[in-house]
Formats: sequence, C-alpha cells, structure tokens
Amino acid sequence: MAAQPLESPTRRPDANETNADVQLQEPSLADGPELWRMARDSRVLDVNSPYSYTLWCRDFSETSVVARDAGAPCGFITGYVRPSRPDTFFVWQVAVDHDHRGQGLARRMLDSLADRLVPRGHRFLEATVTPDNTASTAMFASFARDRGCELARSPLFGAEHFPDGGHEPEVLFRIGPITDAN
Repeated sequence: MAAQPLESPTRRPDANETNADVQLQEPSLADGPELWRMARDSRVLDVNSPYSYTLWCRDFSETSVVARDAGAPCGFITGYVRPSRPDTFFVWQVAVDHDHRGQGLARRMLDSLADRLVPRGHRFLEATVTPDNTASTAMFASFARDRGCELARSPLFGAEHFPDGGHEPEVLFRIGPITDAN
C-alpha cells in the first residue's frame, strides 16, 4: 500500500512555518530503517530493534505518521489504538531529526495524527513522558490547551517496572476528549 497524505486540504501550515514544505504521510514498510535510525540518533528515545520499526510501519501505519523533507524521512510519531480502550490512541514515540528540531514539526505531526484519528472515534490521546522531558511535556500541554482538552497526569511506571533499574519513571498523560478540529 502506498503512503497516503495525512493533511486535509482545509488544514495548511502557517506561511511563516519553516517546515511548511515537509510532507506528512502514513509510514510505509520501507520507512522502518529510517525510523530506527532517527530513534537511535535522538540519543533520548528507548531504541527498539530495527525489526520492530519495520513491523510497526506494516502493522500500525494507520496510527502513525512520518514527516518527509524532499522525500526523505525527517520525523515520525508511532502510535496504536489501545485494545482495551478503543476510544484511545497511544503515542509510543516521537522523533524529529536534528536539522528539523525547533520548528514545530513534532506538534504538526501530532495535530495531523489527531485530525485523522478523532473522526474515527478515537477521542483520547495517551502518552508516557519521563519527568525530565520538558520538550514532550510542553508539546502535549500545548496540544491539550489548543484543543480545549483536559490533560490529566498520573504515575504509570516506576523504576521498579524496568529490569535494569536505570530507567526513569514514566508519567501517563491522558488528553481528551478531543473533538474534530475542522
């Protein structure tokens, strides 16, 4: 299946956005290695196996987004719908290549993903964020604020939930209910 554009024709980036030429699409099977590279190069994400990113692009492309600049992947969000809560989509990882950071691309990808999933009945967004991840905290807070949604935070995983004990706790962010932006 070919990658499909995700942005609706009525939703355009502001003219002053430096990432306006970046296209947002569903990931394709061929994007797996680049998603793995971006996760590895971020130096902050938990890096999964290359196989898992390729599998993700196959099985969860409808709940994920890849950003392309001149055809090359430069950012991604991976996510899935929670099986026990079909009204909730969970954002697994967000990554933006170094050269595209600080331009609002992560937020633009998040908006695009929500705009696609909310009309399908997915009214809540969940993600986990470590306490020191100020960029993700700010992005999710601005998303909730701009969408007029509640943002509830609660502890989800403590250090004791990770085998090496060196992983920071993860705080669950739950945003919603999200309504159609259009």
